[in-house]
Amino acid sequence: MPLEIFNDSEALSVGVELELQLISLSSFDLTPASPDLLHLLKRAPFPGNVTPEITESMIEICTDVQHNHNSIEKQLQEIRDTLVTAADRLNIGICGGGTHPFQKWTDRKIYSKPRFKEVSQLYGYLAKQFTIFGQHVHIGCTSGDNALFLLHALSRYVPHFIALSASSPYVQGGDTLFNSARLNSVFAFPLSGRAPFLLKWDDFEHQYFAKMEKTGVVKSMKDFYWDIRPKPEYGTIELRVCDTPLTVERAAALAAYLQMLCAYLLEKREAAPEEDDYLVYNYNRFQACRFGLDGTVVHPKTYVGCSLREDILTSLRRMEPYAATLGSQEALSHLEQIAHEGNDAHYLRHQYDESGSTEGMVNAAIQRFRKVV
Repeated sequence: MPLEIFNDSEALSVGVELELQLISLSSFDLTPASPDLLHLLKRAPFPGNVTPEITESMIEICTDVQHNHNSIEKQLQEIRDTLVTAADRLNIGICGGGTHPFQKWTDRKIYSKPRFKEVSQLYGYLAKQFTIFGQHVHIGCTSGDNALFLLHALSRYVPHFIALSASSPYVQGGDTLFNSARLNSVFAFPLSGRAPFLLKWDDFEHQYFAKMEKTGVVKSMKDFYWDIRPKPEYGTIELRVCDTPLTVERAAALAAYLQMLCAYLLEKREAAPEEDDYLVYNYNRFQACRFGLDGTVVHPKTYVGCSLREDILTSLRRMEPYAATLGSQEALSHLEQIAHEGNDAHYLRHQYDESGSTEGMVNAAIQRFRKVV
């Protein structure tokens, strides 16, 4: 089908999506509980929205359109509380984290939905291995051209979001030595990575998407698994690199950071994005996935290397006036704390050391999700 018309939306409006783990409280493994949980949630008013994901051991929640950090956090907390109440009735646990630390992909069940079955037929075992958990953040854009500008201008900040959100150090029972191992599963898909460097929506529609559609490889924007992709039906760009944090408060802070960055970039405070910015993109992204806040990144304009932690802290200081305007000072403080004290991957490794088992680590993640932090 032709590319959807870009539906202009309110600049800097925000929507948050979180993919969450459904956990057996006896084994602390994933459990295929989404059909039962979704059935139960239909019986009561639900703030935002909740939908199935590709396998039955996960669900996705999303907020309504929001405009500031406080409203994002408040609705995510309401959603969290609703989920926890329903999960308690089913005797299951819910938690964040980008990967489950010891689940086996062969045990997963594809959710009975036509698109999920189609994806499973196309990608084989990769579909079940896609039982990974991410946070997606949508930012409203007033035009397709603005959406593409922001998409590429944000490319240098992708490592920030990977490192700050990283919560997937364990896979298949072992420590991967990565902070975010989740993204390695995303990279296996052929249409992952970065979007093509086009800055005009008309060019994107006719010079790129129309050709891709003609090849038969894609039918809609859903077929692209890019780190950042435009969503014309919503009038947004969608950042997709974050692991699901262990708390909704952290998810709200990350969404607020993206909103602040977009406000800053729209004021053209930095040099315009160029194709050459992507020369160091994969290297910087790997550093963030592997080493988290301790990674080293290369600036795409100056080619000067620096500590990712210091680059994040410098950026957060630059965001202070935008935080004041948008009411995001609390989010800024939260992110500064992560930069100084460590991300969720650091927390999970500490929990493993404390409990001596991956089961104990999962239990700690369940308890952390339930609490206001």
